[in-house]
Amino acid sequence: MGASLTRRAALGLGAAVTAAVTAPAAASATQPTCADDIRRAYRFHTGRAGGAWESVISLNGQDLVAARADDVVEAYSVNKVAVATAVLDKVDRGLLTLTQRVEVTADIVLTTGDGIIPLDGAYPSSITLGHVLALLLTVSDDTCVRLCGLVVPALEVNQILVDKGFPKTQVDPVANPNRFFLGKTTPRETHDLLRALAAGTLLSPASTAYLLGILRSQAAHTDGIRRDMSSVDRARVATKAGWFKDGRNEAGIVFDAQNNPALIYALFSQGAGPDPNDFGGTHPAIKARAALGPLFLNAVPATTSRTAYAPTNGG
Repeated sequence: MGASLTRRAALGLGAAVTAAVTAPAAASATQPTCADDIRRAYRFHTGRAGGAWESVISLNGQDLVAARADDVVEAYSVNKVAVATAVLDKVDRGLLTLTQRVEVTADIVLTTGDGIIPLDGAYPSSITLGHVLALLLTVSDDTCVRLCGLVVPALEVNQILVDKGFPKTQVDPVANPNRFFLGKTTPRETHDLLRALAAGTLLSPASTAYLLGILRSQAAHTDGIRRDMSSVDRARVATKAGWFKDGRNEAGIVFDAQNNPALIYALFSQGAGPDPNDFGGTHPAIKARAALGPLFLNAVPATTSRTAYAPTNGG
């Protein structure tokens, strides 16, 4: 993907703005690359969104963007991937199973925030741990954070992450040992956790396939990076977003034709846009991520090996 016309269309810039943003320090005889496009687009779209950004974007193991990559930032729901990793680590060690049930009591349900559990009215009840993780990572159900805490207390979550090499990706414990806030991370650690997950070195093969299957599903986050993509293209991307106060975060993986993790991104932002109470697609940080998504796809060869999304009409 070297055509400058395609790049300009993807960036949506006029000639004057393009020149101002992307003009090189010296003339180059080489053709622009997808890597160049992503670097330029990141600078342009995050600059236009405003606020502070801390990010890592890599392609085939090489950093394209490393902006304040080691800053400790509020992870918000992006750390739900880390929480799920701790739960699945205990599954891998035979201490938990995805089919075991946890109790959903009235006092554990978060009636504000995101999710399905506070909407269904079906509690007290019980739910399998597999359903907990699926809801945690797709609709980002906040009650499921507490349900995970029933089987992996806060201090154990943190120790598992330390043991796996992520000492700055930690939840924040509270007085109740089974509850916690989602805590902090760094762009580099979130990027490296996703890289290890896709490489199969973070969890067992079964848990790896399970976790990536959820993050790549059509039920997973479709705003941000995956907004302007077909259903087939969305299946190429495993992603998790997080939002709270003025923070808008997203991290994920784009897979190539051989189902290898080719492009990995960890994008954290704070203070973009005039309205911190806008959590929808009109927020400037989400618009910036949506603009980057097609460029991420263009940088990675298309896949035809994965079964296309097949909806059902009941019956």
